[in-house]
Amino acid sequence: MPQAFEDIRIIDITQVLAGPFATMQLALLGAEVIKIEQPETGDQTRWLIKGSDDPGLTPAFMNMNLNKRSITLNLKSSEAVDIVKKLVSQSDVLIENFKAGTMERLGLGYADLKEIKPDLIYCSVTGFGQSGPRAGEAAYDGAIQASSGMMSQTGHEETGATRTGYQPVDMSTGLNTAFAVSAALHRKARTGLGQRIDVAMTDTAIVLQTSQYSNYLNDGKLIGLLGNTSHTGQPTANVFHTADGRIQITALKQLQVEKLFRVLGREEKFSEPEFSTPAGRLKNPEAVNELITNALCKNTTAYWLNSLASAGIAVAEIREVPDVITDPQFAHRGVFESIDSPLPDKSPVTVVKAGYITNEDGPAIRSKPPRLGEHTREILRDLGFSREEIKALHDKGAI
Repeated sequence: MPQAFEDIRIIDITQVLAGPFATMQLALLGAEVIKIEQPETGDQTRWLIKGSDDPGLTPAFMNMNLNKRSITLNLKSSEAVDIVKKLVSQSDVLIENFKAGTMERLGLGYADLKEIKPDLIYCSVTGFGQSGPRAGEAAYDGAIQASSGMMSQTGHEETGATRTGYQPVDMSTGLNTAFAVSAALHRKARTGLGQRIDVAMTDTAIVLQTSQYSNYLNDGKLIGLLGNTSHTGQPTANVFHTADGRIQITALKQLQVEKLFRVLGREEKFSEPEFSTPAGRLKNPEAVNELITNALCKNTTAYWLNSLASAGIAVAEIREVPDVITDPQFAHRGVFESIDSPLPDKSPVTVVKAGYITNEDGPAIRSKPPRLGEHTREILRDLGFSREEIKALHDKGAI
Protein backbone atom coordinates (compact mmCIF):
# COMPACT_ATOMS: atom_id res chain seq x y z
CA MET A 1 0.00 0.00 0.00
CA PRO A 2 1.28 3.53 -0.76
CA GLN A 3 2.17 6.03 1.93
CA ALA A 4 0.06 9.18 2.25
CA PHE A 5 2.34 11.44 0.17
CA GLU A 6 3.86 8.98 -2.24
CA ASP A 7 4.18 10.57 -5.72
CA ILE A 8 4.21 14.07 -4.14
CA ARG A 9 7.33 16.11 -4.92
CA ILE A 10 8.33 18.94 -2.59
CA ILE A 11 10.92 21.63 -3.29
CA ASP A 12 12.50 22.50 0.06
CA ILE A 13 14.27 25.88 0.23
CA THR A 14 14.46 26.01 4.01
CA GLN A 15 17.13 25.75 6.67
CA VAL A 16 17.70 25.54 10.43
CA LEU A 17 14.82 23.76 12.26
CA ALA A 18 11.19 24.72 11.52
CA GLY A 19 11.22 24.39 7.72
CA PRO A 20 13.42 21.29 7.48
CA PHE A 21 11.44 19.59 10.27
CA ALA A 22 8.21 20.25 8.35
CA THR A 23 9.50 18.81 5.09
CA MET A 24 10.99 15.82 6.90
CA GLN A 25 7.59 15.00 8.42
CA LEU A 26 6.14 14.90 4.90
CA ALA A 27 9.12 12.91 3.63
CA LEU A 28 8.57 10.31 6.36
CA LEU A 29 5.16 9.74 4.79
CA GLY A 30 6.50 9.14 1.30
CA ALA A 31 6.99 12.58 -0.24
CA GLU A 32 10.02 13.10 -2.46
CA VAL A 33 11.84 16.12 -1.03
CA ILE A 34 14.50 17.98 -3.01
CA LYS A 35 16.47 20.24 -0.68
CA ILE A 36 17.96 23.31 -2.37
CA GLU A 37 21.07 24.66 -0.64
CA GLN A 38 23.60 27.39 -1.24
CA PRO A 39 26.88 26.05 -2.68
CA GLU A 40 29.70 25.63 -0.14
CA THR A 41 27.71 26.82 2.89
CA GLY A 42 24.38 25.05 2.62
CA ASP A 43 21.90 24.85 5.49
CA GLN A 44 23.52 26.70 8.40
CA THR A 45 22.56 23.82 10.72
CA ARG A 46 25.05 21.61 8.86
CA TRP A 47 28.03 23.15 10.59
CA LEU A 48 29.24 23.45 14.14
CA ILE A 49 32.63 24.72 13.04
CA LYS A 50 33.08 24.70 9.31
CA GLY A 51 36.42 23.19 8.39
CA SER A 52 38.05 20.93 5.87
CA ASP A 53 37.43 17.85 7.99
CA ASP A 54 33.86 18.76 8.96
CA PRO A 55 31.36 16.65 6.97
CA GLY A 56 28.55 19.18 7.42
CA LEU A 57 26.41 16.59 9.17
CA THR A 58 25.71 17.80 12.69
CA PRO A 59 23.23 15.76 14.76
CA ALA A 60 20.60 18.50 14.42
CA PHE A 61 20.97 18.62 10.65
CA MET A 62 20.85 14.84 10.26
CA ASN A 63 17.63 14.49 12.22
CA MET A 64 15.85 17.28 10.34
CA ASN A 65 16.81 16.08 6.86
CA LEU A 66 16.07 12.40 6.56
CA ASN A 67 14.65 11.07 3.27
CA LYS A 68 15.84 14.10 1.25
CA ARG A 69 18.08 14.74 -1.75
CA SER A 70 20.34 17.80 -1.79
CA ILE A 71 21.08 20.03 -4.77
CA THR A 72 23.28 23.12 -4.52
CA LEU A 73 22.07 26.19 -6.43
CA ASN A 74 23.36 29.74 -6.24
CA LEU A 75 20.03 31.57 -6.36
CA LYS A 76 21.77 34.84 -7.25
CA SER A 77 22.44 33.24 -10.63
CA SER A 78 19.76 33.48 -13.31
CA GLU A 79 20.65 29.96 -14.45
CA ALA A 80 19.98 28.63 -10.94
CA VAL A 81 16.64 30.45 -10.81
CA ASP A 82 15.71 28.83 -14.12
CA ILE A 83 16.56 25.42 -12.65
CA VAL A 84 14.26 26.10 -9.69
CA LYS A 85 11.48 27.02 -12.10
CA LYS A 86 12.03 23.82 -14.05
CA LEU A 87 11.88 21.81 -10.83
CA VAL A 88 8.69 23.61 -9.80
CA SER A 89 7.05 22.76 -13.12
CA GLN A 90 7.41 19.09 -12.15
CA SER A 91 6.56 19.44 -8.44
CA ASP A 92 3.53 19.78 -6.18
CA VAL A 93 4.78 21.89 -3.27
CA LEU A 94 7.42 24.54 -2.61
CA ILE A 95 8.33 25.47 0.97
CA GLU A 96 10.69 28.34 1.77
CA ASN A 97 11.75 30.25 4.87
CA PHE A 98 13.59 33.32 3.59
CA LYS A 99 12.74 36.73 5.02
CA ALA A 100 9.51 38.09 3.57
CA GLY A 101 10.08 39.55 0.10
CA THR A 102 13.29 37.64 -0.65
CA MET A 103 11.72 35.09 -2.99
CA GLU A 104 9.95 37.85 -4.92
CA ARG A 105 13.25 39.68 -5.40
CA LEU A 106 14.76 36.46 -6.76
CA GLY A 107 11.91 36.08 -9.24
CA LEU A 108 10.63 33.05 -7.35
CA GLY A 109 7.58 34.52 -5.62
CA TYR A 110 4.19 32.84 -5.65
CA ALA A 111 2.94 34.96 -8.54
CA ASP A 112 6.02 34.06 -10.60
CA LEU A 113 5.80 30.33 -9.97
CA LYS A 114 2.02 30.12 -10.28
CA GLU A 115 2.47 31.12 -13.91
CA ILE A 116 4.59 28.01 -14.37
CA LYS A 117 2.58 25.66 -12.13
CA PRO A 118 -1.01 26.93 -11.62
CA ASP A 119 -1.86 24.26 -9.04
CA LEU A 120 1.31 24.79 -7.00
CA ILE A 121 1.09 24.74 -3.22
CA TYR A 122 3.49 27.49 -2.10
CA CYS A 123 4.29 27.74 1.61
CA SER A 124 6.35 30.47 3.27
CA VAL A 125 7.59 30.11 6.86
CA THR A 126 8.78 33.25 8.64
CA GLY A 127 8.89 34.76 12.09
CA PHE A 128 6.03 37.24 11.63
CA GLY A 129 4.36 36.42 8.33
CA GLN A 130 4.44 37.89 4.84
CA SER A 131 2.63 41.13 5.67
CA GLY A 132 2.01 43.48 8.56
CA PRO A 133 4.17 45.91 10.55
CA ARG A 134 6.79 43.29 11.50
CA ALA A 135 6.96 41.32 8.26
CA GLY A 136 10.55 40.88 7.19
CA GLU A 137 12.02 41.02 10.69
CA ALA A 138 14.46 38.28 11.67
CA ALA A 139 13.16 35.84 14.27
CA TYR A 140 14.57 33.08 16.44
CA ASP A 141 12.90 30.69 18.83
CA GLY A 142 14.05 32.46 21.99
CA ALA A 143 12.92 35.87 20.76
CA ILE A 144 9.48 34.51 19.90
CA GLN A 145 9.23 32.86 23.32
CA ALA A 146 9.83 36.30 24.82
CA SER A 147 7.60 38.36 22.53
CA SER A 148 4.67 35.91 22.48
CA GLY A 149 4.20 35.82 26.26
CA MET A 150 5.61 32.31 26.74
CA MET A 151 8.43 33.44 29.00
CA SER A 152 6.09 35.44 31.21
CA GLN A 153 4.61 32.10 32.30
CA THR A 154 7.85 30.14 32.62
CA GLY A 155 10.07 30.39 35.70
CA HIS A 156 9.72 31.19 39.39
CA GLU A 157 9.18 34.47 41.17
CA GLU A 158 12.75 34.15 42.47
CA THR A 159 14.30 33.58 39.04
CA GLY A 160 12.07 35.74 36.91
CA ALA A 161 10.98 34.80 33.40
CA THR A 162 13.02 32.12 31.66
CA ARG A 163 12.98 30.45 28.25
CA THR A 164 12.70 26.71 27.80
CA GLY A 165 15.78 24.58 27.23
CA TYR A 166 14.45 23.21 23.94
CA GLN A 167 12.90 24.96 20.91
CA PRO A 168 9.10 24.75 21.24
CA VAL A 169 8.41 27.49 18.69
CA ASP A 170 10.68 26.08 15.99
CA MET A 171 9.46 22.53 16.37
CA SER A 172 5.77 23.35 16.67
CA THR A 173 6.05 25.69 13.66
CA GLY A 174 7.43 22.71 11.73
CA LEU A 175 4.46 20.57 12.72
CA ASN A 176 2.07 23.45 11.97
CA THR A 177 3.63 23.83 8.53
CA ALA A 178 3.38 20.12 7.78
CA PHE A 179 -0.28 20.19 8.82
CA ALA A 180 -1.05 23.22 6.63
CA VAL A 181 0.65 21.64 3.60
CA SER A 182 -1.14 18.34 4.22
CA ALA A 183 -4.48 20.17 4.31
CA ALA A 184 -3.60 22.00 1.07
CA LEU A 185 -2.70 18.71 -0.61
CA HIS A 186 -6.05 17.24 0.47
CA ARG A 187 -7.83 20.34 -0.89
CA LYS A 188 -5.91 20.04 -4.15
CA ALA A 189 -6.89 16.37 -4.49
CA ARG A 190 -10.55 17.41 -4.18
CA THR A 191 -10.53 20.64 -6.21
CA GLY A 192 -7.43 20.56 -8.39
CA LEU A 193 -6.42 23.96 -7.00
CA GLY A 194 -3.14 25.07 -5.50
CA GLN A 195 -2.81 27.39 -2.53
CA ARG A 196 -0.63 30.09 -0.98
CA ILE A 197 0.23 29.31 2.66
CA ASP A 198 1.71 31.89 5.05
CA VAL A 199 3.02 30.33 8.30
CA ALA A 200 4.35 32.56 11.08
CA MET A 201 6.33 31.40 14.10
CA THR A 202 4.71 34.05 16.27
CA ASP A 203 1.19 32.91 15.28
CA THR A 204 2.15 29.35 16.14
CA ALA A 205 3.41 30.47 19.53
CA ILE A 206 0.05 32.11 20.26
CA VAL A 207 -1.82 28.97 19.17
CA LEU A 208 0.31 26.91 21.58
CA GLN A 209 -0.94 29.20 24.35
CA THR A 210 -4.60 29.05 23.35
CA SER A 211 -5.80 28.21 26.86
CA GLN A 212 -3.86 31.06 28.46
CA TYR A 213 -4.96 33.63 25.87
CA SER A 214 -8.56 32.48 26.07
CA ASN A 215 -8.48 32.88 29.85
CA TYR A 216 -7.18 36.42 29.54
CA LEU A 217 -9.38 37.51 26.63
CA ASN A 218 -12.56 36.24 28.25
CA ASP A 219 -11.92 36.37 32.00
CA GLY A 220 -9.03 38.80 32.31
CA LYS A 221 -6.90 36.18 34.07
CA LEU A 222 -3.11 36.11 33.83
CA ILE A 223 -1.21 33.04 34.97
CA GLY A 224 2.12 34.64 35.83
CA LEU A 225 5.21 32.76 36.98
CA LEU A 226 3.96 29.54 38.53
CA GLY A 227 7.19 27.58 38.66
CA ASN A 228 6.20 23.93 38.78
CA THR A 229 2.79 24.46 40.34
CA SER A 230 -0.51 23.90 38.56
CA HIS A 231 -2.37 26.77 36.91
CA THR A 232 -5.20 25.87 39.33
CA GLY A 233 -2.99 26.96 42.23
CA GLN A 234 -3.64 23.73 44.10
CA PRO A 235 -0.49 22.83 46.12
CA THR A 236 -1.12 19.11 45.62
CA ALA A 237 0.06 19.50 42.01
CA ASN A 238 3.76 20.32 42.01
CA VAL A 239 7.29 18.94 41.91
CA PHE A 240 8.45 17.39 45.18
CA HIS A 241 11.71 15.94 46.49
CA THR A 242 11.97 12.27 47.44
CA ALA A 243 14.81 10.57 49.31
CA ASP A 244 16.85 10.29 46.11
CA GLY A 245 15.30 12.52 43.42
CA ARG A 246 12.28 14.56 42.38
CA ILE A 247 8.82 13.65 41.16
CA GLN A 248 5.93 15.58 39.68
CA ILE A 249 2.52 14.85 41.21
CA THR A 250 -0.85 16.02 39.91
CA ALA A 251 -3.71 15.53 42.37
CA LEU A 252 -6.47 18.07 41.78
CA LYS A 253 -9.83 16.41 42.43
CA GLN A 254 -10.85 15.79 46.03
CA LEU A 255 -10.80 12.01 45.53
CA GLN A 256 -7.28 12.21 44.08
CA VAL A 257 -6.05 14.23 47.06
CA GLU A 258 -7.63 11.76 49.49
CA LYS A 259 -5.81 8.91 47.75
CA LEU A 260 -2.56 10.90 47.85
CA PHE A 261 -2.80 11.51 51.57
CA ARG A 262 -3.63 7.87 52.23
CA VAL A 263 -0.63 6.64 50.22
CA LEU A 264 1.56 9.13 52.11
CA GLY A 265 0.17 7.83 55.41
CA ARG A 266 -1.29 11.22 56.37
CA GLU A 267 -5.03 10.64 55.98
CA GLU A 268 -5.62 11.94 59.50
CA LYS A 269 -4.96 15.43 58.18
CA PHE A 270 -8.39 15.44 56.55
CA SER A 271 -9.84 16.34 59.92
CA GLU A 272 -8.00 19.66 59.81
CA PRO A 273 -9.58 22.52 57.83
CA GLU A 274 -6.36 23.61 56.08
CA PHE A 275 -6.08 20.16 54.46
CA SER A 276 -9.64 18.87 54.13
CA THR A 277 -11.00 20.99 51.26
CA PRO A 278 -9.69 22.53 48.04
CA ALA A 279 -10.35 25.99 49.43
CA GLY A 280 -8.47 25.20 52.63
CA ARG A 281 -5.48 23.80 50.77
CA LEU A 282 -5.45 26.77 48.39
CA LYS A 283 -5.14 29.13 51.40
CA ASN A 284 -2.37 27.08 53.01
CA PRO A 285 0.04 26.04 50.24
CA GLU A 286 3.16 26.10 52.44
CA ALA A 287 1.64 23.74 55.00
CA VAL A 288 0.44 21.33 52.30
CA ASN A 289 3.83 21.41 50.57
CA GLU A 290 5.63 20.69 53.85
CA LEU A 291 3.31 17.78 54.66
CA ILE A 292 3.80 16.15 51.27
CA THR A 293 7.56 16.76 51.10
CA ASN A 294 8.19 15.41 54.62
CA ALA A 295 6.36 12.20 53.72
CA LEU A 296 8.01 11.74 50.31
CA CYS A 297 11.55 12.27 51.66
CA LYS A 298 11.20 9.11 53.74
CA ASN A 299 11.40 6.85 50.70
CA THR A 300 12.84 6.56 47.20
CA THR A 301 11.58 7.82 43.89
CA ALA A 302 11.04 4.26 42.65
CA TYR A 303 8.94 3.45 45.72
CA TRP A 304 6.71 6.48 45.29
CA LEU A 305 6.31 6.02 41.55
CA ASN A 306 4.99 2.52 42.13
CA SER A 307 2.84 3.38 45.15
CA LEU A 308 1.23 6.50 43.73
CA ALA A 309 0.66 5.10 40.23
CA SER A 310 -0.93 1.98 41.74
CA ALA A 311 -3.37 4.26 43.55
CA GLY A 312 -4.32 5.98 40.28
CA ILE A 313 -2.46 9.22 40.98
CA ALA A 314 -0.69 10.94 38.10
CA VAL A 315 3.01 10.88 38.94
CA ALA A 316 6.24 11.14 36.96
CA GLU A 317 9.93 11.21 37.72
CA ILE A 318 11.94 14.26 36.69
CA ARG A 319 14.26 12.53 34.24
CA GLU A 320 17.34 13.42 32.22
CA VAL A 321 17.54 12.62 28.50
CA PRO A 322 19.74 9.51 28.99
CA ASP A 323 17.12 8.06 31.35
CA VAL A 324 14.30 8.72 28.88
CA ILE A 325 16.14 6.99 26.03
CA THR A 326 16.32 3.73 27.98
CA ASP A 327 12.58 3.67 28.72
CA PRO A 328 11.27 0.50 27.02
CA GLN A 329 8.06 2.31 26.08
CA PHE A 330 9.90 4.28 23.40
CA ALA A 331 11.57 1.19 21.99
CA HIS A 332 8.09 -0.31 21.71
CA ARG A 333 6.80 2.82 19.97
CA GLY A 334 9.77 3.13 17.61
CA VAL A 335 10.38 6.78 18.46
CA PHE A 336 14.15 6.37 18.18
CA GLU A 337 15.64 4.65 15.15
CA SER A 338 19.22 3.84 14.19
CA ILE A 339 20.19 4.46 10.56
CA ASP A 340 23.12 3.57 8.33
CA SER A 341 25.80 6.08 9.20
CA PRO A 342 26.29 8.94 6.71
CA LEU A 343 29.43 10.06 8.60
CA PRO A 344 32.92 9.49 7.19
CA ASP A 345 33.99 7.54 10.27
CA LYS A 346 30.83 5.40 10.13
CA SER A 347 30.02 6.21 13.76
CA PRO A 348 26.51 5.12 14.86
CA VAL A 349 23.63 7.53 14.23
CA THR A 350 20.28 7.37 16.00
CA VAL A 351 17.48 9.81 15.20
CA VAL A 352 14.02 10.74 16.47
CA LYS A 353 11.38 9.67 13.95
CA ALA A 354 7.75 10.68 14.49
CA GLY A 355 5.29 11.26 17.30
CA TYR A 356 2.75 8.67 16.17
CA ILE A 357 2.44 5.19 14.70
CA THR A 358 -0.12 3.68 12.33
CA ASN A 359 -1.26 0.14 11.65
CA GLU A 360 0.17 0.36 8.12
CA ASP A 361 1.93 2.76 5.71
CA GLY A 362 3.11 5.02 8.52
CA PRO A 363 6.20 7.20 8.85
CA ALA A 364 9.35 5.47 7.62
CA ILE A 365 13.00 6.35 7.12
CA ARG A 366 14.07 5.46 3.58
CA SER A 367 17.37 7.27 3.18
CA LYS A 368 20.16 8.94 5.12
CA PRO A 369 20.47 12.73 5.43
CA PRO A 370 22.29 14.02 2.34
CA ARG A 371 25.77 15.46 2.09
CA LEU A 372 25.81 19.02 0.77
CA GLY A 373 24.98 18.89 -2.93
CA GLU A 374 25.17 15.11 -2.95
CA HIS A 375 22.44 14.75 -5.59
CA THR A 376 23.05 17.88 -7.68
CA ARG A 377 24.15 16.10 -10.84
CA GLU A 378 21.60 13.32 -10.40
CA ILE A 379 18.72 15.81 -10.14
CA LEU A 380 19.97 17.87 -13.08
CA ARG A 381 20.29 14.75 -15.22
CA ASP A 382 16.70 13.87 -14.31
CA LEU A 383 15.70 17.33 -15.56
CA GLY A 384 17.35 16.61 -18.90
CA PHE A 385 20.65 18.46 -18.52
CA SER A 386 23.60 16.94 -20.34
CA ARG A 387 27.01 16.37 -18.80
CA GLU A 388 28.36 19.35 -20.74
CA GLU A 389 25.54 21.62 -19.59
CA ILE A 390 26.07 20.59 -15.97
CA LYS A 391 29.80 21.37 -16.26
CA ALA A 392 28.98 24.78 -17.74
CA LEU A 393 26.62 25.53 -14.84
CA HIS A 394 29.36 24.56 -12.41
CA ASP A 395 31.91 26.72 -14.18
CA LYS A 396 29.54 29.72 -14.02
CA GLY A 397 29.02 29.22 -10.28
CA ALA A 398 25.31 28.49 -10.70
CA ILE A 399 25.61 25.13 -8.94
